[in-house]
Amino acid sequence: MRKKQAQILIVDDQEEILFSAKMILKKNFESIFTANNPKKIITILNENEIDVVLLDMNYRIGFEDGREGIHWLKEIRMLSPQTVVILMTAFGKIDTAVEGIKMGAFDYVLKPWHNEKLLVTIEKAVVESRKNSKKEIVKVIEKRYFTGTSPKIKQAYSIAEKVAKTDANVLILGENGTGKYVFAQYIHQHSERKDKPFVHVDLGSLSDSLFESELFGYAKGAFTDAKADTAGRFETASNGTIFLDEIGNIPLHLQAKLLHVLQTKTVTRLGESKPRPLNVRIISATNCDIKTEVKNKTFREDLLYRINTMEINLPSLRERKEDIFPMAHFILEQIAEKYNQYNCRFDANVQSYLEKYAWKGNVREMENKIERALILAENNTISVKDLDILDFEDFQENEENPLSEIERNAIEKALFKHNGNISKTAEELGLSRASLYRRIEKYDLKNS
Repeated sequence: MRKKQAQILIVDDQEEILFSAKMILKKNFESIFTANNPKKIITILNENEIDVVLLDMNYRIGFEDGREGIHWLKEIRMLSPQTVVILMTAFGKIDTAVEGIKMGAFDYVLKPWHNEKLLVTIEKAVVESRKNSKKEIVKVIEKRYFTGTSPKIKQAYSIAEKVAKTDANVLILGENGTGKYVFAQYIHQHSERKDKPFVHVDLGSLSDSLFESELFGYAKGAFTDAKADTAGRFETASNGTIFLDEIGNIPLHLQAKLLHVLQTKTVTRLGESKPRPLNVRIISATNCDIKTEVKNKTFREDLLYRINTMEINLPSLRERKEDIFPMAHFILEQIAEKYNQYNCRFDANVQSYLEKYAWKGNVREMENKIERALILAENNTISVKDLDILDFEDFQENEENPLSEIERNAIEKALFKHNGNISKTAEELGLSRASLYRRIEKYDLKNS
């Protein structure tokens, strides 16, 4: 039987599982890779075009909640969107596998598996990967980015395009949810390194004990669980870009170690003494006031100088109101594609609410609310109620539009929409009938 041209990666900490799965799959598929440590996934994905990952959900003794599997599922989807993931789990742990499917896994298989069922599942996953690859050819080469027309965001992207052509280190500043990760990707995609790895590290989620092993790697035997030589994130990003997210969260004693790597352009794995040369572009980001942190001596001034050859500020949505509704349309289009609901649209009165809402969580909050709204929407029309932005405490108050005026207009529009029907108006506004009556009295809307 002719083998199918597909590259399959099996990830499990049990050697017998790896051996068994490889023996079954190598009879049917061209290339089989195995990894006994999920940290090897990044390197393998960067060096090979993996079609399918067969991913175990637990790797540490005593931890059987599947959280590690979910973590690596997210990493794979971020690093290689066209790669299809199949989760492996033991009978009785199906709930977590189902959660994984909701987060983008293609399917799951139970251990011990039935060989024929495993093969069928992998074959279907390969077909799905081919579909994904075709989509990526269309839109990944030049990924779609929403720029907008506000002066501040246009200035940010203008700087990004210029600095992308160099190897200068970039520091991206902005509130939570302003799109720092996407912006870093934009710089990478417009650089000479675009065909090399883009490695994202969330420094805020790394504990002190894992900081060095994750970033710098380690040699076999360097510590108890170091069963094999493992490259760190810096080495994994070789010739590409490493994105150090939430760099302002690094404690002082670890900042010195990072500074040494940036100054010497070398990295030394834990358990080794010989430094390894690095060729990697550094992009960092933080939501904190980094210069205040320097004044307070909680962030090293010399490290700041190393990471901010070019500093770019991303404005909040509150600072780019003219982009809010176009961005909402852009996000809706992306999410509609994900759910195959291409004819979904916003209700006619949504724009004014979107533009007046405070968006404290910025783009990330908008994505969350639009995705939720698309799921809840009836007749493919997203209403203000679906968007869950009717809490008047979250509306922006200014001299032109005080909160009382915003609230009055919202009630007046809802009453008109429902022909004065109190029950329907109250339901749309998220108010009780009694609360609505009080506001009608307050704003003298009895004849509306």
